[in-house]
Amino acid sequence: MITVTRPYFPERENFDRYVDSIFEGRWLTNHGPLEQELTRRLETYLGVENLLLVSNGTLALQIAYRALGIAQMPGQYESAEVITTPFTFIATASSLKWEGMQPVFTDIDPDTLCLDPARIESAITPRTRAIVPVHVFGNACDVEAIDALGEAHDLKVIYDGAHAFGVTYRGNSLLSHGDASTLSFHATKLFHSIEGGAIIFKRKEDLERARKLINFGITGPECIEELGINAKMNEFQAAMGLCVLDEIEGNLESRALVWHAYAQALRGNVQLQTRQTGASLNYAYFPIILESESMLLEVMQRLQQEGYLARRYFCPSLESLSFLGRPAAELQDEDVITPQIVHSTDIASRILCLPLYSGLEVSEILGAVRIIVNRHVKAA
Repeated sequence: MITVTRPYFPERENFDRYVDSIFEGRWLTNHGPLEQELTRRLETYLGVENLLLVSNGTLALQIAYRALGIAQMPGQYESAEVITTPFTFIATASSLKWEGMQPVFTDIDPDTLCLDPARIESAITPRTRAIVPVHVFGNACDVEAIDALGEAHDLKVIYDGAHAFGVTYRGNSLLSHGDASTLSFHATKLFHSIEGGAIIFKRKEDLERARKLINFGITGPECIEELGINAKMNEFQAAMGLCVLDEIEGNLESRALVWHAYAQALRGNVQLQTRQTGASLNYAYFPIILESESMLLEVMQRLQQEGYLARRYFCPSLESLSFLGRPAAELQDEDVITPQIVHSTDIASRILCLPLYSGLEVSEILGAVRIIVNRHVKAA
């Protein structure tokens, strides 16, 4: 079976060398030498400053909210709201809810699949504390428009860049926009550390606060300055991250061959995501949008029969999940705004991600391409 993705495994000998250094140094966690090395190398590779490694991508979001002062604390805000997209992985919204904030979903651009800046302003209320857009499938949001809205309304902007590793926008790192950007280093990602994540802060003082937060608020042997949690990356995670980073160029080259083969064969046959002008590609995903949900289900079934496991991303659209909604008492509040969601619901019902990972050969995807093209021709 050709799966939708496959974790990248670096050369075992290289990993063993890093692991040997862990055994020799006997340092397993708490800001060890490999974690420090990975931090430095990622800042250089990505072209960013103020990067903080954490144990997973969901905690990256939660720590960013806390460090920037928008997370709901007892007695801090009443019904704090954060505007975000319903077309994303559940962690984007559930991390907000977990931290005591109310996600307010506004619709996406049906072409780029990212949060539509034109729909954000009308959803801003006195309760709004931040905007959390997502660079969906590594496609850059309209960062200029969103950053401008954040500045105009004194709102923090935290970009969920889980898919955006290595993406540049107009010559600079896409991750340098907003007050913070987060990354996921889950095993299925383009770059991974088995589990892990990172936060890139705009300001050094936010980075320094986050350093305390990920270590229980501890700043010294007998000093605990504030409420914190354990979100540190350990040395074995850092070892895997360093190995994957050592081989990142070969990983990208392999994925690029398959991505471009899909694009050449399928453009004009199915709807493809419109890429943001000025942004680079990282070949993380290859989504296609079919004419209807029934056609999607038919194509999925036929692909599986032929040995291809494609996957629906992101279904369902998150505004449909009742546990992410407002409490009943708030629903009676005449000041509550519930933006209409049309495009996210529609796209979520028709979008399919095709197999794409390092080591997958172009020859291996030709059968999938044929199934999709033939089904489109019949439908036409």
